[in-house]
Amino acid sequence: MSDLLREFCAENFTGVPAAIEAGARRIELCDNLAVGGTSPSMGVIEATVDYAHAHGARVMAMVRPRGGDFVYDERELQMMETDARIALALGVDGIVLGCLTRDALGELELDVAALERISAIAREAASERGEAVDMTFHMAFDALPEERQLGAIDTIAGLGFTRILTHGGVAGTPIEGNLDRLAAYIERAAGRLTILPGAGITWENVEAIAERLGVSECHGTKIVKLA
Repeated sequence: MSDLLREFCAENFTGVPAAIEAGARRIELCDNLAVGGTSPSMGVIEATVDYAHAHGARVMAMVRPRGGDFVYDERELQMMETDARIALALGVDGIVLGCLTRDALGELELDVAALERISAIAREAASERGEAVDMTFHMAFDALPEERQLGAIDTIAGLGFTRILTHGGVAGTPIEGNLDRLAAYIERAAGRLTILPGAGITWENVEAIAERLGVSECHGTKIVKLA
């Protein structure tokens, strides 16, 4: 699949030039991958955007104030709003985020109010630019109870997200064992947004997984072969 878009998950700028040279056409830019990724610094964003745009690649900036769970208090949400505004002002093509809350029984569900707040910042940036701004809902999706995931796809699509990054199962499980679940997500999304498979996808298995699922983009830290 020569037209397959490979999104390279970068912890900082260091690996970006080599990843783009190896075929990555989109960068998910993070810090602290040891905790699943947090918001990168202004300097890293600026350097990455400048380089990627000069070499035909797009940049998605992580908006996440810390590692751990995805349930954020008001102060953390304000941090996320600031990080989103800064990243978009520095020219990223989109942002990556996920916000959850707990219901009365303590079960995780989407924090729709928080997502609406940050989505509004992306829409404002899109209006100012006169072009679309991407939003990816990250692997917080995989923390949702399985019985809530299909409905969450409807809500996330309704909020204007471009894609959902998902492993299709519990972190650490082989992605090959999650393909049926990923296929169910794709069917439910029905073209309203893109299901972006990630975690456990490498330059060695990406073509086979993409072909099996019929997807046009995949994500990973090893999605391209680096020297």
